[in-house]
Amino acid sequence: MAELLSPAGNFEKLKAALLYGADAVYLAGQRFGMRSAADNFTVEELYEAAKYIHARGKKLYLTLNTMPHVDEYAALEDFLVAIKDAGIDAFIVADLGVIALIKRVLGDVELHISTQSGIVSPQSALAYAALGAKRLVLARELTLTEISAIRAALPRGIELECFVHGSMCVSYSGRCMLSHHLTGRDANRGACTQPCRWNYKIVEEKRPDVPLPIEETELGTFIMSSKDMCTVEIIPKLIEAGIDSFKIEGRMKSAYYTAVVTNAYRMAMDAYDRDGEAYRFDERLLRELESVSHRDYCTGYYLDEPADAPQLASTTGYIREKAYFATAISDLLLPDGVEETTEQGRLYGFIQRNKVSVGDAAEIISPNRIGRGFTVTELYSEDGEPIESAPHPAQKFFVRVPFEVSEGDIMRSGDN
Repeated sequence: MAELLSPAGNFEKLKAALLYGADAVYLAGQRFGMRSAADNFTVEELYEAAKYIHARGKKLYLTLNTMPHVDEYAALEDFLVAIKDAGIDAFIVADLGVIALIKRVLGDVELHISTQSGIVSPQSALAYAALGAKRLVLARELTLTEISAIRAALPRGIELECFVHGSMCVSYSGRCMLSHHLTGRDANRGACTQPCRWNYKIVEEKRPDVPLPIEETELGTFIMSSKDMCTVEIIPKLIEAGIDSFKIEGRMKSAYYTAVVTNAYRMAMDAYDRDGEAYRFDERLLRELESVSHRDYCTGYYLDEPADAPQLASTTGYIREKAYFATAISDLLLPDGVEETTEQGRLYGFIQRNKVSVGDAAEIISPNRIGRGFTVTELYSEDGEPIESAPHPAQKFFVRVPFEVSEGDIMRSGDN
């Protein structure tokens, strides 16, 4: 069975990924990862994260996939020395100089070649394998037919990893200079400002104060903004192509996003593993993925050549996710005098993320379960006082739910 690999932009997201079914997580330190705007992890937090992950029988992959310049290598070496004993399972790398430095400082550690390296052929894959790579994160521009050809050319011990869900970049597997050119922030060192998502206008040189929109629809033309990838409906095809690890993009997304997307793919993958040829896709999983913040979905290039793939987004904006109300906690004790269980359900403790009020339609999502709906009829403060709403972030409160809830379950907005 393929591995499910989820993003962890901070410790909250890491815990969500593991609780909702990830086999492994990938994350970064404060530098040298391709998502520098994520919270990321200090050296001390990396040690803590490794301990937490390994205690649950899962794996930790550290991203070191930027392209460091001349004056950055001394700091990178210091960082490698500092994390040498953290117990990281593998290092995701793209630059040959970084590979050489890791080998010199850390010795024989597991290396995964990042999608930033743009592996699109068996020849390139074999070359990286000869350098000691255990896993290759293939370029996002490949079809399943091409992936199958790469798989067939490689020794079985060399693993293939591919992105299956999340944002996609208009440039070649992320090797883009547009952000650096326009803003001075280098995408190849983790600081992309996503100028491919911006609106652009033509300016005639003698009339600079009269910009002309490049119009295709009433919303404008977005010539560089890609749709988001969503492959949950083609899980069997991905597995049959020989992909060993299914990677979810999104270290800068919310913990709610991490939980929902991981959960949906976990359920789909487990169902295929269980049912085999009798597998039928559960359409409710697509509804789950529609509940998170995303652009229009497509299946990337897996089923089409790049020139034929329906990749162009019709808008730069996101389809907004359901409101992430709260997360269930187990350490909130109900004060005396409040009836815990009635015919309407049981009171459970939560910690708030967004405002929730009596009368709201809500859903509970749990590991290996899709959203279960109910109406919020009773709210109580942590002191046991009835309240009409929980408006403050991180506020602890009780809500009566008509079915069982466990620690880590997420309450979100439902459908009216």
